[in-house]
Amino acid sequence: MLSRVADSLYWIHRYLERAENISRFLEVSGAMALDCPPGSAEPWLPLVEASGDRHRFDLAYPAGSPREVIRFLLYDLDNPNSIVRCISSARENARQIRDVITTEMWEQINDLHWSLQVGEPIWQEPLQEQLGTIRRGCQIFYGITEASLSRDLSWLFSQLGRLIERADKTSRILDVKYFLLLPSPEAVGGVLDELQWITLLRTAGAYQMYRQKMQQAISPISVASFLLLDPIFPRSVRFCLQGINATLEQIQQQPVQGPPDDLDCLSGQLLARWSYVRIDALINAGLHEAIDQLQQDLNRLHTLIQARYFTTTDLRPNVANPECVLTSFTA
Repeated sequence: MLSRVADSLYWIHRYLERAENISRFLEVSGAMALDCPPGSAEPWLPLVEASGDRHRFDLAYPAGSPREVIRFLLYDLDNPNSIVRCISSARENARQIRDVITTEMWEQINDLHWSLQVGEPIWQEPLQEQLGTIRRGCQIFYGITEASLSRDLSWLFSQLGRLIERADKTSRILDVKYFLLLPSPEAVGGVLDELQWITLLRTAGAYQMYRQKMQQAISPISVASFLLLDPIFPRSVRFCLQGINATLEQIQQQPVQGPPDDLDCLSGQLLARWSYVRIDALINAGLHEAIDQLQQDLNRLHTLIQARYFTTTDLRPNVANPECVLTSFTA
């Protein structure tokens, strides 16, 4: 497989997963803003923190109003991580490899891209309808991919991109609640505190599955445990790391002779670390610090994947993903 093809497949699914997650963040926070009493914690700015773009946002929108947060995350073309920009980048990657993906995949991502252009009917709808349409468009693409793409290297690199992005976003939104939205001691366990934890679960699409498994009152420890350590919920960090490790093993196909390299070591260590730890140990050691380390490890994992599979000494730039270059590899 050409390295540029693997690179594009990886980024198509990272970009779409990112767009879907941001649409979830905005959709649930919009509903939460309607329920919050006057003077309650601002439900919008933490979304910018969760996206990792606070510095860029502060420079562009010093006032930091809810309307500006929505614009920045939804359709600001100067923000490379806005929903519209992510879907545009995914579509550009798909355009470059139309002979590799299925016709149905291309039609879906192309239709989604053009439906978000200026002047299209979607922008006349209420915000909740806009976000729901975008989220469903991404999910339809996932379903088409699931049903039509052969389980070869194309499928494996697609899954790798989606799982890395999903683990990152799940950890970020949990970190926002723990680190930035912690209520005052007297508000812990109050109505607003519980509302925020419910919002967090809904943002991750986890509310019903959490209720089915826990069957108890919502508590910070149980929510954190479910989103970080549950082995079967598809958006938990542990589940994503299990998938990343298994996918990398399948991509490699032939075991490397001798000691494992940096990518193999990091993938295995991450999975072991988050599979054999208890939530009380994480909290006692500092949950924010643990999540911050996880995000650094995921960034390093991406760098190692890029170095192994997407980069060589040929320095011609990739149009869709400027940090990547063209070459070929044999898996």
